[in-house]
Amino acid sequence: MEWVNETLVREFIFLGFSSLARLQWLLFTVFLLVYLFTLGTNAIIISTIFLDRALHTPMYFFLAVLSCFETCYTFVIVPKMLVDLLVQKKAISFLGCAIQMFSFLFLGCSHSFLLAAMGYDRYVAICDPLRYTVVMGHGVCVGLVAAACACGFSVSLVTTSLVFHLPFHSSNQLHHFFCDISPVLKLASHHSRLSQLVIFMLGVFVLVIPLLLILGSYVLIISAILKIPSSVGRYKTFSTCASHLIVVTVHYGCASFIYLRPKSNYSSSQDALISVSYTILTPLFNPMIYSLRNKEFKSALRKAMVQTSYPVN
Repeated sequence: MEWVNETLVREFIFLGFSSLARLQWLLFTVFLLVYLFTLGTNAIIISTIFLDRALHTPMYFFLAVLSCFETCYTFVIVPKMLVDLLVQKKAISFLGCAIQMFSFLFLGCSHSFLLAAMGYDRYVAICDPLRYTVVMGHGVCVGLVAAACACGFSVSLVTTSLVFHLPFHSSNQLHHFFCDISPVLKLASHHSRLSQLVIFMLGVFVLVIPLLLILGSYVLIISAILKIPSSVGRYKTFSTCASHLIVVTVHYGCASFIYLRPKSNYSSSQDALISVSYTILTPLFNPMIYSLRNKEFKSALRKAMVQTSYPVN
């Protein structure tokens, strides 16, 4: 009878911003503006890459997919968060929480493996430039994206299934603003070993393996760059990797802080703050880092704006 009572949770209540009750209208305004700007920025990037044939290359293909992932990633979390900032009861159903966690993990895991694919693209471009168009053909690029999505789907499905098959206590108050793994696990019973296993699986398969692949790519890239006799040539070559390195650093920095810490260091307030950065700010900055640092993309964007303002009859 006790086990039955533990499984009667039908909804969860978010407490992520409960300590900032007086600032919720301000938070709503700021987050809404950032969210709309993120959607607009990603839409511009995707449409520019799609419309300009000069950008139909592997690097920009991956950038377009990255922008799609960022757009969907924010859509899973931010609209619900904005609504919760305006209502008194910040609730989500049990099934809705499971769907949100699965979608969030799927997009986040796929994002990690996509960064590994982008690292491989930079490796081929620098270490084997003469065969770049052959090695990174359209079929290979699509296959790498499909593999990233397959890995993300598998990890998110297993993780979400394990978490939501646990028995839950009568308490349903989540100290977070969306259904992340640690806050949900904290409400479940009989999960000490399983929670460590779930977070370990997420860390190994989604963070460590792609990161090792990226590091391996950059070891070979740096080795090739050091062989370039001109310092100007070395700088120009390495600058093509700078945007990818910045995005990788931000992504793995935030994710490692959340998922690779000892359980004793868990802090709801710290996690909520870091989560705001990688659910709202990072999806805004990542595509902008790639586009604003790239002269070719900026040229294509200016050309698209001119054609839009002065259409050719």
